[in-house]
Amino acid sequence: MPTFQFEAMDATGTEIKDVIEATTEEEAQATIRQMGYFVTKISVKKSRKKEEAGPAKKKRGFVFGGVKSKDLTTFTRQLSILQDAGLPILRSLRILAAQAKPGRLKYSLEDTCDEIEAGATLSEAMSKSPKCFNRLYVNMIKAGEAGGALELILQRLADFQERAESLKRKVKGAMIYPVFVVGIAVLILTLIMIFIVPQFREIFTEFDLELPPMTEMLVAMSEWTVQYWYLIPLIPTSIWLLIKLIRKFKAGRMGWDQYIIKIPIFGQLFEKNTLARTARTLGTLVASGVPILEALNITRDTAGNAVFERMYTRISEAIREGESIAKPMKENSTPGFHPVALFFWITSIPVIGALIYLLKYKQRIVDDIVVNMVDVGEETGELDTMLYKVADVYDEEVAVLTDSLTKLMEPILIIVLGGMVGFIVIALFIPLVKLIEGLS
Repeated sequence: MPTFQFEAMDATGTEIKDVIEATTEEEAQATIRQMGYFVTKISVKKSRKKEEAGPAKKKRGFVFGGVKSKDLTTFTRQLSILQDAGLPILRSLRILAAQAKPGRLKYSLEDTCDEIEAGATLSEAMSKSPKCFNRLYVNMIKAGEAGGALELILQRLADFQERAESLKRKVKGAMIYPVFVVGIAVLILTLIMIFIVPQFREIFTEFDLELPPMTEMLVAMSEWTVQYWYLIPLIPTSIWLLIKLIRKFKAGRMGWDQYIIKIPIFGQLFEKNTLARTARTLGTLVASGVPILEALNITRDTAGNAVFERMYTRISEAIREGESIAKPMKENSTPGFHPVALFFWITSIPVIGALIYLLKYKQRIVDDIVVNMVDVGEETGELDTMLYKVADVYDEEVAVLTDSLTKLMEPILIIVLGGMVGFIVIALFIPLVKLIEGLS
């Protein structure tokens, strides 16, 4: 008969660690419940020979990167359902690992199961797979274990991830459409410049036509495209690599992030998206019982924007000195002047870029309404609820802004592309009309 080692809590909340013999894990759990204990962890006790030999490792393929947020969200929701149904955590993880496709998530779940069997808690086991379970995830699981409410924490975590994934899809959807249309348009126009316009140029040269200025400009553009076509993909790629290089430095990252949240049209979308995400992250951590300083540090690390990271760092420092959240949030929500941000503004908008930046750099990234809601939440002890409300408000604003941008981009792209095609058609047909008139 196998021996099970278990951890449980009695009616007073005292932690109990012991072993019990039973035929199956379900029978062992039923016996432990009859003893008046609430099971928090149970596993088969390994024999000494097995411990010395160690578990046999399965062959695994090579895996790049981390886990897709969509896959992790689905896993969290499934795990919360299994835990709500009363299954032991180890069995739940084994079920989900078995049905997962080969990859980072599956291998991380297998490693987590092995760690739990060796005596580690769920949060300790998950912390050994940082490419799958980040600091936010691990700390929320740890808070759930400490409070004996792992099912509730998993539900909150799943809700948080689903909302974040939905918001990310909306923002990506607003960005993909114009990028795709512009990319296809550039490809088509490049092919016209390389293959079509030179044919017309040969006809005009053969008949010794005097070309109008518009046609001469088009022919010059075609000659440049034929000679330097490789610069069309090379220039945007070089710009992207340059930005990546600049962001490797602390000052460069701060300057770029200041620039990106204040650029026309899309800057407001990035700013509101980041504020909604960080507010929901902090609210979820506070509601889960994570200490406020640790919650602020996790929120800072998952913000993804240097301006917000600096704000949460200063809020954390102010709390250590005995202040509340609202006051330092208001005081440190102004990006301030940064020379790298000024460089990006001047480069992107040569004439008036510096003037626009000087008008924008003092604009706060957190509105007064957010500060007031946080202040009320601290006074009433409902900080997590207020942060959820802030996140909901800005989620809605991001959704509305995304829809508005999508609708606005359609006519703008149609007008711009129509103007380009019209320019090419007119530039080619004016000399053709003259040629036909001369021949007639």
